[in-house]
Amino acid sequence: MSTSPIIKSFPLGFNWEVSNPFLFCVHHLDYYPKANAEFGPDASLAGRNIGQDFTPKDGWRMYHGRKVPGFPAHPHRGFETVTIVLQGFVDHSDSHGQAGRYGMGDVQWMTAGTGLQHSEMFPLLNQEGDNTLELFQVWLNLPKARKHAEPHFKMLWSEEIPIVNKQDENGKTTEIRIIAGQLDEVKAPKPAPDSWAADPDNEVAIWLIKMEAGAQWALPAATDQAVRNLYCYQGENIQVADRKIVKDQAFMLEADQDILLKNSGAEPALFMLLQAKPINEPVAHYGPFVMNTEAELRQTFYDFQQTQFGGWPWDRHDQVHAKDAGRFAKYRDGREERPGLV
Repeated sequence: MSTSPIIKSFPLGFNWEVSNPFLFCVHHLDYYPKANAEFGPDASLAGRNIGQDFTPKDGWRMYHGRKVPGFPAHPHRGFETVTIVLQGFVDHSDSHGQAGRYGMGDVQWMTAGTGLQHSEMFPLLNQEGDNTLELFQVWLNLPKARKHAEPHFKMLWSEEIPIVNKQDENGKTTEIRIIAGQLDEVKAPKPAPDSWAADPDNEVAIWLIKMEAGAQWALPAATDQAVRNLYCYQGENIQVADRKIVKDQAFMLEADQDILLKNSGAEPALFMLLQAKPINEPVAHYGPFVMNTEAELRQTFYDFQQTQFGGWPWDRHDQVHAKDAGRFAKYRDGREERPGLV
């Protein structure tokens, strides 16, 4: 008797259920209106819980922003953020004086390590029409040996991220965007150097999968030591292994088996894959800090009170860059980077 490769299924909410070594995953999709002169929405903010606006009134949210949507300066220690922006832009600023604007397929890989503050604002740049924002943010834990690594970020510009196209016997295409990991002989750009993903033996994979209508494709097996979650966030009449589903559902899968995916619907189906070998260490997690013990968490709060992880060198806690700044990254050593000019 064959057994299903689906270990369990679960619905998708705003925050997606994840497995060790992943800590958190969220899918932001906000249909912002045209912009005002301050890079915020040219619309009334009446009736919103400004500072804590997570209700998608009129199809969009301000989050912790007051004029510009996003997340003003806040601290992190002990883990990494991987931010994948499919539509719109994010303005990055941090306590080391680093900055950037990225979007339209770009990915920022940031190692908080021993601690830093950063802001992640969503500047609305189009004053003539809508400003749709779509992004994923994934939190990936660091092992104890890397909890106090030097903070670091790098850009994976959209032009550098490989896309693998697989055609089935009917000529239908499945597109796999490789943000972390490897598919066949195609490897993602290198992640941040202290990341759990920096060692290929850890089998970290972050893939975005797009199946055209009528396509089918077999997700290839990893080893039985990896943990694999597959999130379906768009599409209808989809089959994962032996299970027919609708959108907004996720599955924990047996990693050491090929998994057949079928899109029998009339529209494209969209998935995210998060996979890795777990970090077999205790986790002590409170808000923006992730350590191994409660004592380390207490020390982290004390350290932040004493040092502010370098303080805040910017004029605003919701720092945004010039409208014409373009896509760029500026690093602590003074180096500047732009896609195509790296």
